[in-house]
Amino acid sequence: MSSRNSQANKAAARERLRAEREKQAKKDKARRQVLVAGAVVAVLALAGGVGYAVVQANQPGEWDKAADATLVAPKNTTGDNGTTVVIGKADAKKTLELYEDARCPICSQFEQAVGPQIKKDVDAGKYKIQYIGATFLDKGFGGSGSKNALSALGAALNVSPEAFLEYKTALYTKENHPEERDDKFSKDDYLLKIADQVPALKGNAEFKKAVEDGTYNRWAIEMSKVFDKSGQKGTPSLKMDGKTIDIKMTPEEFTAGIDKAIAG
Repeated sequence: MSSRNSQANKAAARERLRAEREKQAKKDKARRQVLVAGAVVAVLALAGGVGYAVVQANQPGEWDKAADATLVAPKNTTGDNGTTVVIGKADAKKTLELYEDARCPICSQFEQAVGPQIKKDVDAGKYKIQYIGATFLDKGFGGSGSKNALSALGAALNVSPEAFLEYKTALYTKENHPEERDDKFSKDDYLLKIADQVPALKGNAEFKKAVEDGTYNRWAIEMSKVFDKSGQKGTPSLKMDGKTIDIKMTPEEFTAGIDKAIAG
């Protein structure tokens, strides 16, 4: 091989190597650009996601909105903001004030033990019941079950006083009532499932819509304010003629306490 051919071959080899290097450099540059672009997109997506989460977190919740919503009072109510709920015969001379929180386990026990006696007394005209709903357990344990159940009770009261009492009884049964830390009453589906046990509420489209729409959420808030201003420290609580009646867990002891209060 001549010296000229050898030099030509070496020059060609160097040119091929240079071309390969340029080609590879272009590929590396393109890959870096793709990676950088991907990283930018990821950062923007993350920033957008964080921004969306922040915006959502700062949005007022259902009960924040309810506090400023137009008040809708259920039928069968009187008084300021429709927060006076009195059930019983008009000619009953005495009124028993009953204070309850839907999440309260002692209220559940009280209703199971004494509820039938109260219904019997009210039906007989021995006294009327004034119901005052509380929601303080939502503050103590977190959640919204007390408020949501009270709102659903408002929807039942809008149907009839009888539906209200039957629904309240159903909420407090052993089978339906959750532990106070369990916020099951915050779920509309669960409240509606229990409502199916009440003939006047089962399949009642107006009642269902009121529960799901939170029609009586503002009313529930206003009702709970009545409890907060009442001076009562817990639930269940009973009063008649301004005097507190001790809670008793048997029909016999309850009746003795009521008879004493009625006698003055």
